[in-house]
Amino acid sequence: MEPVPDVALRPVHDSDLPVFFRQMNDPESLRMAAFTAADPTDRDAFDAHWKRILASSAVNRTILVDGDVVGSAAVYGPPGEREVTYWVDRAYWGRGIATAALRALLAAVPERPLYARAAADNAGSLRVLEKCGFVATARDRGFANARGAEIDEVVLSLRA
Repeated sequence: MEPVPDVALRPVHDSDLPVFFRQMNDPESLRMAAFTAADPTDRDAFDAHWKRILASSAVNRTILVDGDVVGSAAVYGPPGEREVTYWVDRAYWGRGIATAALRALLAAVPERPLYARAAADNAGSLRVLEKCGFVATARDRGFANARGAEIDEVVLSLRA
């Protein structure tokens, strides 16, 4: 296995948004994430969404690998119900980047509990969350825009 590249987090810059938009329109990534925007190709909706979240109390970070923008990670929601989310460009999957980025995000946001959700068949994301200390606590069903159907999802929590 190749070593994990140099992963860093920094605040989101406006110049990151076109990269995120491209990454979030990869068909395989969309299918895996499942719970996505209704129309991920709607750039105006994407820009409005990011404008809202960058103005919110969410902790939003850009994931960098060797200085290149490869994704995003965030903690959002009201206290006591905050969730983590992340997105890594498919070209970087399977290299430990999501795990390293999530660990860095969790170190920067010490509040607990934190929660996460993943499609029940998204083994990669579930593995990342479990490596970072999240434990499956419930199952749910929800409409997955990227799949056009209701699917199972796993709810996880991080308490310590």
